[in-house]
Amino acid sequence: MAKERSIVPVIFILAVFIILEVASLCLVSSNGSLQKIWIARQGHRFQAKVWGGTQGIMQYFSLKKQNQALAEENYQLTMALGDRMAELRDIGADSLAAKLGSHADFRYISATIVKVSRNRQHNYLIIDKGSEDGIHLQDGLVTPSGIVGIVDAVDKHYSYAISFMNPEISISARLGTDGAVGPLSWDGKSRSGGVLKEIPLQFKFQPGDTVYTSGYSAIFPPDIPIGTTGDARVVNGATNEIKVNLFQDFSTLKYVIVVENIGREEIMSLESVAFGEG
Repeated sequence: MAKERSIVPVIFILAVFIILEVASLCLVSSNGSLQKIWIARQGHRFQAKVWGGTQGIMQYFSLKKQNQALAEENYQLTMALGDRMAELRDIGADSLAAKLGSHADFRYISATIVKVSRNRQHNYLIIDKGSEDGIHLQDGLVTPSGIVGIVDAVDKHYSYAISFMNPEISISARLGTDGAVGPLSWDGKSRSGGVLKEIPLQFKFQPGDTVYTSGYSAIFPPDIPIGTTGDARVVNGATNEIKVNLFQDFSTLKYVIVVENIGREEIMSLESVAFGEG
C-alpha cells in the first residue's frame, strides 16, 4: 500500500507537467509568428519521421513481393536475350551460307560452345548440338573469322570437337586466292598463331597476304579467310614455312557454325575405291 501511495503523486506531477507544457506551447504559438513557424516545423518533422517509419516498415514487408517481380522480369529479359542471340547466330550461319552460296554441297548449323579448353596442347570444344540436330562426325566448326575445329564425337544433344589449337589438326590452306596450297596447323604457342608449310619457293607472297581454305578436303568449303601471312623461313632449301596470324581469336570464342559436307560420304567412298584399286 505504501508503494502505491508513493506512485500516485509521481503520476499526478507528470500529468501536470505535460498539461503545462502543452499550455505553454499554445501560448507561445499564439504570441508570435516565429514561434508558430518553429512549432509547425517541429510538427512536420515529427510527421515526416512517423510517415518515413511507416513506409519503411511497409517496404520491408513488401520486399519479398518486389524480389519475386524482379526475378520474373530478369527471367523474361534473359529469355528474350537468349532468343535474340539465337537469332543472331542463325543470321551468322545464313550469312556465311550466302557468302559461300555457290557451294551447294554444304549445310550450316549454328551452335553454342558449352565447354572449351584453351590452355593445353590438346584443346577441345563441346557444343550444344548433337545427332538429333543434324551434327555428324567430321563436320567442321567455323566462324565468320575463320576455322575453329572438327567434330570428333557426337551424342544426341552435344558434340565433342577437336580445336584447331591442337597438333592433331591440319587444314588444307591456300596462299591468296590462286596461290600455292599447303597444310596449315597451329603453331603450338599462341591463341592466334598458325604455320603454313610446304609452300614451294617459286610462289611469291608478301607479309599480310590472306590465307584461305583451299577446298581440297571433304570438311571445309573453299575460300574461308583464315588469317594473314607473317615471317617465313626456308626448310630444306626447297619450301617455305610461313607464320600465319589467325583472324579467329580463340580467347573470346563463344559461338560457332557447324559445316556439313553433304557429299562427304560419296567422296570418301570414291577415295576408298580408288585407294583399293591402287
